[in-house]
Amino acid sequence: MTTAETLEKAKSKTEQNPAPGAIQAIVEGRHGDPFAVLGPHGGSGAPLTVNVFLPTADAVEVVDAEGNSLASLQRIHDAGFFSGEVAEKTPGFTYRLKVRWPAAEEIREDPYRFPPTIGDLDIHLLGEGRHLRLYDVLGAHLRVIEGVSGVAFAVWAPNAKRVSVVGSFNHWDGRIHPMRLRHGSGVWELFVPGIGPGELYKYEIIGADGSRLPLKADPVGLASEHPPETASKVARSDPLPWKDEGWLKTREQAQALGAPVSIYECHLGSWARQDGWRMLNWDELGERLIPYVSDMGFTHIECLPISEFPFDGSWGYQPIGLFAPTSRFGSPEAFQRFVEKAHQAGIGVIIDWVPGHFPTDAHGLGNFDGTALYEHADPRQGFHKDWSTLIYNYGRREVLNFLLANALYWLDKFHIDGLRVDAVASMLYLDYSRQPGEWVPNMYGGNENLEAVSFLKQLNELAYGHFPGTITVAEESTAWPSVSRPTYLGGLGFGYKWNMGWMHDTLSYMSHEPIHRRFHQNQLTFGLLYAFSENFVLPLSHDEVVHGKGSLLGRMPGDRWQKFANLRAYFGFMWTHPGKKLLFMGGEFGQEREWNHDASLDWHLLDDPMHRGVQKLVRDLNGAYRSLPALHAKDCDPSGFQWVDASDSENSVICYLRFGNDGDKPVLVVSNFTPIVRHDYRIGVPQGGLWHERVNTDAADYGGSGVGNGGAVRADEASWHGRSHSLCLTLPPLATLVLEPE
Repeated sequence: MTTAETLEKAKSKTEQNPAPGAIQAIVEGRHGDPFAVLGPHGGSGAPLTVNVFLPTADAVEVVDAEGNSLASLQRIHDAGFFSGEVAEKTPGFTYRLKVRWPAAEEIREDPYRFPPTIGDLDIHLLGEGRHLRLYDVLGAHLRVIEGVSGVAFAVWAPNAKRVSVVGSFNHWDGRIHPMRLRHGSGVWELFVPGIGPGELYKYEIIGADGSRLPLKADPVGLASEHPPETASKVARSDPLPWKDEGWLKTREQAQALGAPVSIYECHLGSWARQDGWRMLNWDELGERLIPYVSDMGFTHIECLPISEFPFDGSWGYQPIGLFAPTSRFGSPEAFQRFVEKAHQAGIGVIIDWVPGHFPTDAHGLGNFDGTALYEHADPRQGFHKDWSTLIYNYGRREVLNFLLANALYWLDKFHIDGLRVDAVASMLYLDYSRQPGEWVPNMYGGNENLEAVSFLKQLNELAYGHFPGTITVAEESTAWPSVSRPTYLGGLGFGYKWNMGWMHDTLSYMSHEPIHRRFHQNQLTFGLLYAFSENFVLPLSHDEVVHGKGSLLGRMPGDRWQKFANLRAYFGFMWTHPGKKLLFMGGEFGQEREWNHDASLDWHLLDDPMHRGVQKLVRDLNGAYRSLPALHAKDCDPSGFQWVDASDSENSVICYLRFGNDGDKPVLVVSNFTPIVRHDYRIGVPQGGLWHERVNTDAADYGGSGVGNGGAVRADEASWHGRSHSLCLTLPPLATLVLEPE
């Protein structure tokens, strides 16, 4: 070949190569449209070239499926940009790359020869913020495309100039796997062949201002690295087959308003520790926690937040990986086994769900694409001073879609039976914990967060509509009306609401010395004025045993015997009061010290008969609650409750009747909140015959003094309290009696 011919051929190849500026942008990791440069280009009559950027590669060949060489690519940039012509091929042809590295040689797939992984309908729904199965599209998913296995990555970052997926598979080099922008949706996506489950990854994002942001974890990542490490992890896309059909068929009945619902609230990391320090994993919790909850007679486990979170001290209430079960306890598959085991034992699983705020950690959602994407830009709307966290922008359709899809994700993929929604009050009120001038009124000048209200209504409509039998529970501490009423009646649509007023009033009452309680009886009775305005859960939660409040037992007055007696009497009152029950772990055996999330509960206390007695009482209260329809069938119906006498404040005695449905026996409850035995205490009842003591919290088996009525009392035909018959009872000291007619 003559010199002129050589120069002419080189000139021809140069004209087919990408523009130098485009090549420079690729090698510097600045190009926002990598598919316009990398991969196959031309064909259909024009020469077909393949462009590849592989830093540190010595040589690159294009080979066919059998490994036969089709072309040797030329290095046209010292940073590792290779380009070359492939004869007689079309852009969609199948090829691979044979790469010679300084110390090895491999054949690998070119990610830039593959088509988009997200369909047009998905892109349309994502753009409109209406993709309820967003978790099947965004994130990292195992795929087989054109017979090649790999992972399809997709992330929403509409204001980014460039997004790359980085991980150990590309040495965390953001220049190697820049992603394709799907215009109109703000979604970036890329199929990376040859990688699979367990790969660690993040997104490297260049923001709108051209600056490179801290590496971001995947907002829709399905698994995470164990904190304090912060990478997302590629999870299995194919769930294990479920074996909980029996539970799902009966779940709606088990969680209905007329069902006995008794919830054991649990911080999984500190319920018990192995060898005194190591947290139990999902399988160990399944082997130990679930049988314990079942034996204690609880119907549900409520887990403090299990979405991935960076800081142990937040107890999960500052989550970053909303779609990833925390790696502290094992894999997503192990969490599935835990839920399945609970269902097989007839135990429902409720998780705390936190859509109200998120932390400011650099790898999280804050300033995600260089802008206030998930949060409000105005700190008066987007920042919680109390918790130093960011607030979701509920008025942005894509953020709303993200949160709603996340709620449905847990109900769908993990068969979760209920969502307890955290800090609802902080979402409802624009001026929550803010001073004048620190908040922005709504369009009508009010303090209601109209976008958050709309979000909560949609949440409940979707949860109950798509997953019948599941429940939602609001932690809402204000007088916002109709929290647990249907949206078509103007309510927020929750199934249940925590009764924070009952909890505060009654704990305050119990903290008074018995001699002073006669002045505070209204704290026991006031709750019945509004007990049926909502579908209530009575919560003695983790919040009542932290931040210097001490334990439930420690808040009871008196000497050691009286502390235990007070706690037992209080539990008897709680389990017979209208409303579903919730008790935080440790309360069931009288934990003495304040809860410490870094240590196990003090299980050794069960060597003490007094603590064992409290535990036995809670077990028996759960048994009575579940077996006596009068104690649960009308928990949320005013016809299920009647005062017998709420006025005996001088003796600190209250008594009331509970009723079930037609044909169910009534139940009489009497509580004596003084350490004085009261003999011949007459109480009116609606029928004669023998009334059996189903529960006496002063029984010797529970650590009490054993004062009672010999197990049963016959009603006299003496009217009392406006009723046809009456019982003449001995009221034990600091105790609650539960009696049922024969």
